[in-house]
Amino acid sequence: MHRPLDDHFCFTLYATSMAITRTYKPMLDDLGITYPQYLMLTALAEQNGMPVGAIAARLGLESSTVTPPVKRLEQAGFVQRKRSTTDERQVTVHLTAAGRSLLTKCKCLGDTLIENSGVSETQLASLNRQLQKIHRALCDKLDASARRKPA
Repeated sequence: MHRPLDDHFCFTLYATSMAITRTYKPMLDDLGITYPQYLMLTALAEQNGMPVGAIAARLGLESSTVTPPVKRLEQAGFVQRKRSTTDERQVTVHLTAAGRSLLTKCKCLGDTLIENSGVSETQLASLNRQLQKIHRALCDKLDASARRKPA
């Protein structure tokens, strides 16, 4: 017999991710950015001046899906794109002062998640570490499988 949907870890993870995105949406709407744009800004806060491809890799996306939101962030004044002087195909993205200021305003997202989820910051951090472990293991397995496939 097939297990009920709620017994599937992947569904619970998916549904939880959707609920978190819906929780963040009103706050992000007030700030004038989308969730993917928030993630891009956060990645740039970790390492400013990243090439578009590195942002895509950090977020597990294709480069072509990163460029349009980055352009919108640039139009809003939150990032600046700079073309490499040594390789004009390479574009790096840099946070502006406005982008850094916006990220400071985004700190309420985590607080809201803790408040609405009914779990403590410690519990959420522990769960996050467990999910990161699963994510790394799955990615390692996928990478190993991709290396074994003939070109």
